[in-house]
Formats: sequence, C-alpha cells, structure tokens
Amino acid sequence: MASVLFKNANLLDPLQADLLEGRHVLVEDGVIKEVSDKPIASASAHAIDAAGRTLMPGLIDLHVHVLATQLNLSTQGVLPDALVMMRAVPIMAAMLRRGFTTVRDAGGAGWGLKCAVNEGTVKGPRLFISGRAISQTGGHGDPRPRSDHLRPMSFCGCCFRAGDIGRVADGIDDVRKAVRQELQMGADQIKMMASGGVASPTDPIASYGYSEEEIRVIVDEAASRQTYVMAHSYTADAIERAIRNGVRTIEHGNLVDERVARYMAEKGAFVVPTLVTYEALANEGADYGLPPDSVAKIATVRTAGLHSLEIYKKAGVKIGYGSDLLGPSQRLQSDEFRIRAEVLTPQEVIQCATTTAAEVLNQVGQLGRIQAGALADVLLVDGNPYRDLSCLLGQGERIALIMKGGVIEHNGLGA
Repeated sequence: MASVLFKNANLLDPLQADLLEGRHVLVEDGVIKEVSDKPIASASAHAIDAAGRTLMPGLIDLHVHVLATQLNLSTQGVLPDALVMMRAVPIMAAMLRRGFTTVRDAGGAGWGLKCAVNEGTVKGPRLFISGRAISQTGGHGDPRPRSDHLRPMSFCGCCFRAGDIGRVADGIDDVRKAVRQELQMGADQIKMMASGGVASPTDPIASYGYSEEEIRVIVDEAASRQTYVMAHSYTADAIERAIRNGVRTIEHGNLVDERVARYMAEKGAFVVPTLVTYEALANEGADYGLPPDSVAKIATVRTAGLHSLEIYKKAGVKIGYGSDLLGPSQRLQSDEFRIRAEVLTPQEVIQCATTTAAEVLNQVGQLGRIQAGALADVLLVDGNPYRDLSCLLGQGERIALIMKGGVIEHNGLGA
C-alpha cells in the first residue's frame, strides 16, 4: 500500500471550531502516521498538494440500507437474490463517492457483502452490518399485507432472501434465537423494532414493539457478544422503555419529549435522526410505489423532525448522522446536512457524521478524526464546510479526493 503525503491543507478537526491552516498529513500502511503544522519529509510517499483545500475525516452514515433497492420494501423480498445484490453495487459506490467512507447498515446487508467490500471486489464504504432487523409479528419489519394470514414468516436463519431487510420473531425463545443467529451470521450490532413505522403496512406509529422482557433478552444476548442494540423508535414512551431496558441507540426518535430526552442523556444513549427520508417519502413516495397507508403516516413524523433536534440538543443527547433512504431516493443522502443546519451549527452537523458517529461504532481513535493512529479515511474538499455545508451536498461534486483506509478511491486532482 503506497504512502501518501498531503501538503498545505486546511485541516478540519471536528473538535475544533476553526480550520487548522497549513497542515501536513502523512499516510502509511492505511493509517495516519503523522499530522504536523511543519513540512513532513518522506522519500517514499506520493505527495499531494492540497493547495489550501479542506482536508477532513471521511463521513459516517449510521443508518443506511444498502440493499433497499426500491422504495416499496414490501415487494422487494420476492426479487431474485442476484438482482438485489447487483442493484446494491452502484448504491454503495455512490455512497462512497459522496464522501461516506463508513456506513452502518440498519437491516439487510450481510457478512458476504461486507467481505466483498473489504477485499475490494465491490467498491463502497466500510460496512458495519446488523444482518436482518428483528421485528415482532405485525411490526415494522413484517412486510406482509393484512390479507396475508396464511404464509408465516420463516424463523430459520438460513431461509432468508437477499431482499429481506427484516425478520420476524416472537416470544423470549424466538427473539433469543434470532439474535444469536444474526450474530453467528456476522452482525456487528443488532437492530430491533421498538415502535411502529412509516414504510410498514400494518403497524401504527404509536404502537409498541416488543415487550420489555423481550427487549431485555435482545439486549442481553447482544451484550454477551460485546455488542449493542439499535432500536427503531418514534414516540417518547417507546423510546423510554427501550432505553430503560438497555438499548444504546435510538433510530429516528422524531416524537420525543423533553423529559425522555433528558432521560436519554442521563443514560448515555445516542439518537440517530433520519430527517431526509421523510422529505423523500413525502415528495417521491407515492411515485415510486409506497402504499397509500404509508404515505398517510409520513406527516405525523415529518413535521416533528426538526423540533426533535432542538429537544435533543437542549437535553445534551449525542446525535449521530443517519439518512435511511430507500431505492431511487438514496441519491439524497447528503441532504441530511442541509436539513440539520436549520437547527444545528455546521460544526455540530459535521460532528454528527464524524466524532459522534465514531463513538456509536466504538471506533474512537480509529474513525472520525484525522489524527496519528487513526484509519486513513480522508476527504479533500473544495470549500470550507464550517462556512458553507453545501460543499458536502450533492453527489460529491466538490469532494476532490476520497481516501478510505489509505486507498485513494476517487481522485479529481489529476495528481
């Protein structure tokens, strides 16, 4: 792996309020070897003159579905496995091109896909996978319409198709087995459904997911493998009961209240809002086949999204970056920056996708900052994101260079 020396860069450290001008960064063997305000001598490194561009850490999206190749997930499970996987390839490549060098898949991606990325067979971000999200019958991960009462969901871990984002398990024994199967199949963390959702056909948003006893079993099984549980949850009551029973990250969380947000902060829980997906669903959902029942649910959570950011910020809850986009709307991934900037400062928004995200992934010191010993995930950006977040929007047009683990994945400098 070639050594690279970035010269004359304005370094963005998410923990500093201003860019650090005139920095030099040496990359060796896939990691950051040295960061200095003085020139670094290296006889073997390939030198890249940043020419005053912003050098910043690779971005982290904590809530994606790389296998969500169409917006109506209830019909995806019948697609051929090979078709789903091949459609996922350009989705992942596009995420990387937008500067997302790491993503946490919130349901669907498996160990084989992670291996394909790691070995370079497929181009995409580093994957932290959840396997298939675990749902109760009639919950957010149960795609069956109300008329489908004859075809039970399989409980066998080997019987799922590539297009399945979730699986159904009910009762203590079944949820325990489901968690163990997902971990055996390579899950880095466990995803469960703690309330109703938008895209699912039969569960009201305000409904609870699992019983508290079932949640505790899911959390305990994950903890036994030194990992954690992320929970899809919208309402304050559902969020509180999930956190009370050991869930570490709340996904979405639009309908939180101040009391529960303070409780989350006390417990050290994280929240991963996904505001851009509601904008996409509202504007494009019906056109791309989202059922009318799901379209009708969108307004309930969409209008509360920005207000929830204010509540979390005031309470001191650590906020991660998530997008949760499906099918054609995956192209809007970076618009989450624009939406959050209505409530958060540019530095706070960037921290969501760097330092805070690294905390969620238990990767502090490895991801989220450009510092000695960290993995060499770096972006070279035309512009100053602290002054204008638009340089991170779109499809990466203003990201001149993308490096993941010391490998240059995109180079628009011609150098």
